[in-house]
Amino acid sequence: MMQTWNTGLKIGSRLGTALLAALTLASAIGAQTPARLIGTVTSLTGDTLTVKTDAGQSYQVAVPASVSLKRIAPGEKDLTKAEAMQFSDLAVGDRTLVKIDPDSPAGTSQALQIIAVKSGDVLKKQQADRDDWQKRGVGGLVKSVDASAGVIVLTSGSGTTAKTITVRVAKTTTLKRYAPASISFELATAAPIDAIHAGDQLRARGAKSADGLSVDADEVISGTFRNISGVIASVDAAASTVSLKDLATKKQMTIHITPEAQMRRIPERMATMLAMRLKGGASGAGGGGWSGGAGGNGAAGGGGTRAAYGGQGQAGGGQGAGGQAGGGDPNRMLSMLPAIQLADLKKGDAVMLVSTDGATDVTAITLLAGVEPLLEAPQASQSLLNNWSMGSGGGAEAAAAQ
Repeated sequence: MMQTWNTGLKIGSRLGTALLAALTLASAIGAQTPARLIGTVTSLTGDTLTVKTDAGQSYQVAVPASVSLKRIAPGEKDLTKAEAMQFSDLAVGDRTLVKIDPDSPAGTSQALQIIAVKSGDVLKKQQADRDDWQKRGVGGLVKSVDASAGVIVLTSGSGTTAKTITVRVAKTTTLKRYAPASISFELATAAPIDAIHAGDQLRARGAKSADGLSVDADEVISGTFRNISGVIASVDAAASTVSLKDLATKKQMTIHITPEAQMRRIPERMATMLAMRLKGGASGAGGGGWSGGAGGNGAAGGGGTRAAYGGQGQAGGGQGAGGQAGGGDPNRMLSMLPAIQLADLKKGDAVMLVSTDGATDVTAITLLAGVEPLLEAPQASQSLLNNWSMGSGGGAEAAAAQ
């Protein structure tokens, strides 16, 4: 009996050792470089390339002289259009797809093929997309959706600039929706038309009618966002947050302020005049109050890159006189105001914002300070904010080859 028991212990010990070895081997295999890396070049040393993947992991890859290395335009999916390039042409910040040689020497990861998108090409593509959204884009709040007919009706503008826009969606239209708690255009994912609901914010670009009141959309992006108004109770600079009580829901809210947030402060006199206009008061009274002090010939709005696809990034024209800056559009006027930072906000400031959807914890997309007079016309003011550009990136496809 003792011998049998000892034998059993030995067999169990061997099985345990074998199992441990198998687990160790599996762990080692799991830790190996994936067969394919998509990410951004973070360093180049000799013949070694370091790639940080979109998942946040970094890998060092040896690049032999025999590697196939090609350059492709951002967003291009046809690899036959890729052009040969040299390893010396790669630079930190470039996007890459690296295929790992399955026959790499033990303990190393060696590239078999590299397809790169130059960072400079990405920037050019982003600028082209921004220009196209500016030229062919429309945006506003969703009023109704007829999924079967492929028709979305938007309301856009505020007060005297309010209008209704019809967006027609075809089978070839690219439909995207913002990821939950995200304001990043690049993180938006494909979604069907029936995912769009009344009250959503939506941007579309395509062939517009002469009056700009209808568009045959090539691309549509939508999302559900919140309107919040209140007085700041505290500012946490370390956490990049502000807290306030939402005047509508009476809930205490934590607002996260990211570098992508658009923040402006309205001068007191301008806020008073804007409130009057939104309430249907003295339209354009007070002359240059609508110009925001911009004056000049077609001053550019500060919304620039963040406002790209919404079509509000550039403040419209005129001479800044007679209340006509931005063509009389308060939304464009907002983008002309000087930007503020988190450090400019303090306890007691009244703010209005559009944020990601959430019960008590949200991320700011657009935020206006100095809005005490506007809180007297809350519905009109929220309409103003809803139609102010909210996104960033302009729809650039920064990813490397598919």
